Amino acid sequence: MLLYKGYNVFPRELEEVLFGVPGVAGAAVVGRPDEEAGELPVAYVVRRADEAGAALTAESVMAAVNERVTPYKRLRDVVFIDAIPVSAAGKVLKRELTARERAAVTGG
Repeated sequence: MLLYKGYNVFPRELEEVLFGVPGVAGAAVVGRPDEEAGELPVAYVVRRADEAGAALTAESVMAAVNERVTPYKRLRDVVFIDAIPVSAAGKVLKRELTARERAAVTGG
């Protein structure tokens, strides 16, 4: 769970919407630290290897998700990656994506 301006945002809910977007092969949502809001919902997305995947843009993914969720749950950014990091057991390693966000915010 992440906190956006005092509201609870559950990444799983956003991920389920993301999986319904044509062209999305994989997705994970984490919080990007923000001084004013607390955490901003950010999606890491893996494109499918087809025309629908090739046509995806950050704007189109955000629009597809944001029209289906309440305003405080809206994605604030989409980052395309080659693969979602997973453990040997197949569990998504969100801590790696969160660490990437924290490093980007602090400039490290």
